[in-house]
Amino acid sequence: MQKEIELAVSPDLILDEAAILHMGAKKLGVAVSRIGGIHIRKRSIDGRSRQVVYRLRVIFYIDESPTPFTYTSNLKQVKDAKPVIIIGAGPAGLFAAYRCLERGLKPIVLERGKAVQDRRRDLARINREGVVNPESNYCFGEGGAGTYSDGKLYTRSDKRGDVQKVLSIFVEHGADEDILVNARPHIGTNKLPHIIQLMRERIVEQGGEVHFDAKVIDILTSSGQATGVKLADGATINASNIIVATGHSARDIFYLFRDKGWLLEAKPFALGVRIEHPQYIVDSAQYHCVERHENLPPAYYSLVEQVDGRGVFSFCMCPGGIIAPCATDQEEIVVNGWSPSKRNNPHANSGTVTQINLEDIPAAINNPFALLEFQQAVEQKAFQAGGGALVAPAQRMVDFVEGRLSNDLPNHSYKPGTKSVELKEVLPDFVHKALQGALPRFGKKMKGYYTNEAILVGVESRTSSPLRIPRNKDSLQHPQVAGLYPCAEGAGYAGGIVSAAIDGMNCIDAIN
Repeated sequence: MQKEIELAVSPDLILDEAAILHMGAKKLGVAVSRIGGIHIRKRSIDGRSRQVVYRLRVIFYIDESPTPFTYTSNLKQVKDAKPVIIIGAGPAGLFAAYRCLERGLKPIVLERGKAVQDRRRDLARINREGVVNPESNYCFGEGGAGTYSDGKLYTRSDKRGDVQKVLSIFVEHGADEDILVNARPHIGTNKLPHIIQLMRERIVEQGGEVHFDAKVIDILTSSGQATGVKLADGATINASNIIVATGHSARDIFYLFRDKGWLLEAKPFALGVRIEHPQYIVDSAQYHCVERHENLPPAYYSLVEQVDGRGVFSFCMCPGGIIAPCATDQEEIVVNGWSPSKRNNPHANSGTVTQINLEDIPAAINNPFALLEFQQAVEQKAFQAGGGALVAPAQRMVDFVEGRLSNDLPNHSYKPGTKSVELKEVLPDFVHKALQGALPRFGKKMKGYYTNEAILVGVESRTSSPLRIPRNKDSLQHPQVAGLYPCAEGAGYAGGIVSAAIDGMNCIDAIN
C-alpha cells in the first residue's frame, strides 16, 4: 500500500532519511517497521516564516518495497527512414530530433555553430579577449543558448506537453535525479555540455544525423511546399518537413523570411539590465539569517513591480552565478547569467527588465523588424558606452536610482570587464525610468536588496525573440509553406529550456 503525505522538515533533518521516516510514520499512524521505504516526489523550500523549512511530498510504502525510478526511451533505428530537417541544435532542435527517433523519423540536425567541446574555445576567447565569433558563441553552437544559460528547468509549461518526460530524458543522459523532485530543478552549466553530447551521440547511434558548421542560408520550396535547404558551403539537403528551431538570436533567419515574402510579425520582448548582488545578501534576506544553513542551497528571488503602469520584473535569476557576455556579433553588448551545478560562486545575478510593447515603438505596427532594430540599437549603444572589447557599461544600484556616476564599481563576475557609466545614457528613457522607480520598491519587499553593493550591468536584451514567425494553431506549419514548422524561442512560441524542448517535440508530433 502506498500513501502520499506532505511533511515540513527543518534543514537540520533534510538529509536524515530515518528522521523523515519516523515523522511520516507518526503522521500516518503506522509502525515504522511496516514501512518498506519512502520516495520523495517533490521538494521545495518555504521561507515565508522566520523558520525556513523544506516542504516534501513523500510516498510511503507500507507493507511493500519501493519501486526504483527507471526511464528508458523507446527509440527506433531510423537510418533509412523518412527525413526531417531540423535547423538548430538547441533544446528545441535536440528534443525534436529525439522525438523523431521515437516516431520512426530520421532527424537531420543542421547547426551553424560547433560541437559543444569545440565551442568552449570560442567562449574562452570571448571572455579573455572580448572577440565574438558570429557562428560560435554563447548563443550559437551545440545545445544553443540553453547549454550556457544555467540549465534552469523551472517552467509553467505543463499544459503544452509532458514536462516530466523532458526531465526524464535529461536524467537518462546523466542529469541528477533530483531534477525530478526539486520544485525549481537545475542542472548547471558545468554539467550540461556532457549531457548534450550524450544526447547527440544517441541520436547518431540510432541513425540520425547531426552536422556542425552547417549554416542554412536558404529554405527551398516548390508550389508552397518545403523541399529542402541550402547551406553556406553550397550543399543542398532535401526533405519535405523542416523544423526551424534557430533561437531568438538568429537574425539572419528573420531576414531570410522577409526576403522570401513570408509572414513575420513584431512581438513584445523585455529589456533592461542584469543586476548582481553578493550572494550572502540574498541568503540573509530569503532565509532570515546571518549565515546560510549548510543544508540550504544559495537562495533565489523573484520580484515584480508596477511603475506608472509598466511592469518591471526579475528574470532568469542565477544564485551563485556568473554574468556572461552573450553577443552574437561584433560591436554589441548583450549580457545573460548562468550558474554551475553547485551554485557556489560568491555572487547572485538576475535579469531585471521591463516589457517592450508594440505601442512603445509605433513603427512596429507596420514594420515587423522595428522591435528587432530597436533591440539592436540599444545593444550597439551599450558597446559604444563600454568602449570596446565587450567591456560592459555598469553602475552601482543606488547611484543609478539617484542619478549619479559611480566613482568605482564593486567586485563582480563579468569577465570582460565593466566601465562606470550613467546607464540612463544607454537605456531608452522609459526603460530607465521604470527600473529607477522599481528598484527601491524591490528593496522594501526584500531586505538588503536596495544597496550600492549591487551592480547593474547593461544590457539584458535577449529575453525572448522580438519577432514571431506565424504558424497555424493546429498543424503548427507556417501559413504560407506546407511542411515548414516555426519552432520554440526563435519563432516566438517558447521561453526557456523545457518549454523549447516541449515545442520541439510537439512540432515533430504534428508531422503526418
